[in-house]
Amino acid sequence: MAVASSFSSERLPRHVAIVMDGNGRWAKKRFLPRVAGHKQGVDALRHTVQSCIDRGVRVLTVFAFSSENWNRPVDEVSGLMELLALALSREVPRLHEKGVQLHFPGDRAVLSSRVQKALVEAESLTVGNHTLVLNVCFNYGGRWDIAQAARRLVAEGREITEAALSETTALAHVGDPDLLIRTGGEMRISNFLLWQSAYTEMVFTPCLWPDFDAQALDQALAEYAGRERRFGQTSEQVSSASGSSHA
Repeated sequence: MAVASSFSSERLPRHVAIVMDGNGRWAKKRFLPRVAGHKQGVDALRHTVQSCIDRGVRVLTVFAFSSENWNRPVDEVSGLMELLALALSREVPRLHEKGVQLHFPGDRAVLSSRVQKALVEAESLTVGNHTLVLNVCFNYGGRWDIAQAARRLVAEGREITEAALSETTALAHVGDPDLLIRTGGEMRISNFLLWQSAYTEMVFTPCLWPDFDAQALDQALAEYAGRERRFGQTSEQVSSASGSSHA
């Protein structure tokens, strides 16, 4: 059953991004292997997708695996690859039924052919869905994204401008995130959406990702709703523009 949003459409972020941090620490606290935390994290993501749909968020972008995560222990990386394949087989049909459109921004060249094929099939299956756009950034890095966009522009003989780069990044199909949430207590964005987050509001929560639920999401949405987004203007200019738009 859909949950009516307690936030007005003007105060609700259209695009929410999340750094899903704390899976390993969640598992360690319970004397479990780190991969157990990642499995629990998949459940948290499933619930968060539904919560975003219920509240009217249009785009959700999550940091599932960074280009730096290859430096983690081999068994953890292997477990994450297996978890990705399992999650694709189990979750994609469910997401498709909910009307979720899937994208997997990131460098796929190093992924197995089986995983690459599964990503393409998931995107093709859900391309016509419009309830929620879900970007699962896998083997993604913000610096990689900017560099690959610049390389494409050079190859096409186009001038490298801010507008051209924005049109060529791996998330060009969605607008920049309005709100970025990082769980796990760390206060950095760790090479995530560097180009896109220039004016993104950020919320850092100590909640470990596997424990992130609808209440935690609502707390972040409430914090976002209470902020004034100025985009380089003064408060007076923002207030004047807002008054004019409602005249």
